[in-house]
Amino acid sequence: MELLKSILGKSEKVDFKTMVAEGAVILDVRTPQEFNSGHIKGSMNIPVGDLASQIKRIKKDKPVITCCASGMRSATAAGILRSSGFTEVYNGGGWNSLEAKIK
Repeated sequence: MELLKSILGKSEKVDFKTMVAEGAVILDVRTPQEFNSGHIKGSMNIPVGDLASQIKRIKKDKPVITCCASGMRSATAAGILRSSGFTEVYNGGGWNSLEAKIK
């Protein structure tokens, strides 16, 4: 179970609300169609399949919170970011639940 929590980014208590208030980037990795049907205001949309080719759009000097529909694609995206040298990356899970945590 700890491995699953680690993969999904649930093993650490993170104060997403404070992070966002301090300038963290919210990266929504769903498809543009999903994003357009609802998203967190101010979030950036780069589908997980395009992340490697568009990674330069994301600044490394701020924490990045990934989100998607359920937490699976955002976990994948968090791994891609970490392996690309990003040091402060957090899997926010599903965008709806993340939105509730930052309000």
